Amino acid sequence: MEKMDATNSSIAISRRDFLIASTATVAWLAMGGLPITARAAVPFVLPSLSYAVNALEPVISGRTISFHYGKHHRGYVDNLNKLIGGTEYADLPLEKIIIGTAGHTEKAAIFNNAAQVWNHTFYWKSMTPKGGGEPPNELKRKMEASFGSVEACKKELASAAVSQFGSGWAWLVLDGDKLKAVKTASADLPLTMGMKPVLTVDVWEHAYYLDYQNRRAEYVNAVLDKLINWEFALQNAC
Repeated sequence: MEKMDATNSSIAISRRDFLIASTATVAWLAMGGLPITARAAVPFVLPSLSYAVNALEPVISGRTISFHYGKHHRGYVDNLNKLIGGTEYADLPLEKIIIGTAGHTEKAAIFNNAAQVWNHTFYWKSMTPKGGGEPPNELKRKMEASFGSVEACKKELASAAVSQFGSGWAWLVLDGDKLKAVKTASADLPLTMGMKPVLTVDVWEHAYYLDYQNRRAEYVNAVLDKLINWEFALQNAC
């Protein structure tokens, strides 16, 4: 994935590329990567949101988005640039940095910041103003095949989000040809587990505390019912 800018932040995944890619590239595609091209080492930049900071109200306030996106996400980008400057990771795409540092204690700071840059970008794409509602038919069929119903899928995803102890993420993933709901702690993500992310819900406290305080379940259900971007999920589930 090239370092992202305001005009290059789409995260659509091609089944054909996913099936024919090498192991490293499969993982990169599972993260929703963009075309890999040769480039000089330049700093990562904060990718633009596809909607205004107040566009997710009243579910998520503009105040929360301004802190979450403008402070936390930006902080991960800035920290990553500082950590990889002058290292072997300085000219690598984001997903290769994540794969190359995962599980290496001495590289935990690089992994955490790189993974959080990717996780947050995927999270913003997983929501859309006036989202939620009924999934597209193709995705609905996949959800029914894996969970029995759309509501059962949402229930398992909500359960993963609410039961994650401490900071982390709930994910709808494609594991082989089956959809699953999984959770990860801190900055961890399905990329390192060989699963393909379909959508995510952020359950770090900074994602919801200004609006919901300790009512995580209320936040999660509101996102799934009113904001979740099923069209984006469909792109990633194909």
